[in-house]
Amino acid sequence: MATFSIDSIQQAMRSSGMIPVFYHADVETAKGVLDACYKGGVRVFEFTNRGENAFQVFTQLLKHAEQYPDLMMGIGTIMSGEVTQKFCDAGAHFIVSPILKSEMATVCAKNNKLWIPGCATLTEIVTAKDLGAKVIKIFPGSVLGPGFVSSIMPVVPGLQLMPTGGVEPTEANLSAWFKAGVICVGMGSQLISKDVIETKNWTKLEQGVKDALAIIKAIKK
Repeated sequence: MATFSIDSIQQAMRSSGMIPVFYHADVETAKGVLDACYKGGVRVFEFTNRGENAFQVFTQLLKHAEQYPDLMMGIGTIMSGEVTQKFCDAGAHFIVSPILKSEMATVCAKNNKLWIPGCATLTEIVTAKDLGAKVIKIFPGSVLGPGFVSSIMPVVPGLQLMPTGGVEPTEANLSAWFKAGVICVGMGSQLISKDVIETKNWTKLEQGVKDALAIIKAIKK
């Protein structure tokens, strides 16, 4: 099983600028999404721990992803130290949470895993940084908005922020986020639409991923 350093995952996030965020209870559907995202250029992928069988699907996805030695697979929607340890043991390359919980920082540090906590206030962001978070998730992105990011960046220089929730694969939306100073965006249903999932239109998803990555690349020039 591939292993990646914390620095190399951060670098891949910064380089591509986008992480797809996805959950599905059916492993074959999840594989289809993962394959299409990879073919579209994604190298960092977040599966979310949102259903009863999420652990089983994730472990099968990790196995499936062995054919892509440069693909970094993280798990999201993690809420406790115990569950963090479970997914670290399973082989997750990084851990993402919608909340800030210090016990998760301890477990990730012990396992040498990148920990990306979710924060919605400047106090939470500074606390996360003090606890060792290298990358911080801004959640919910659609509520906080790019203005929140541009307001806090001068206060705490050097933050590496990743908004998730309501980020759209459009030039206007992505441009606002990257100009505000984020290093990466997490994109869920705006990128991997319900329609694409229902019709299993993996070609459309692959193209959508390519288009979003191309927009980000042009913005970051």
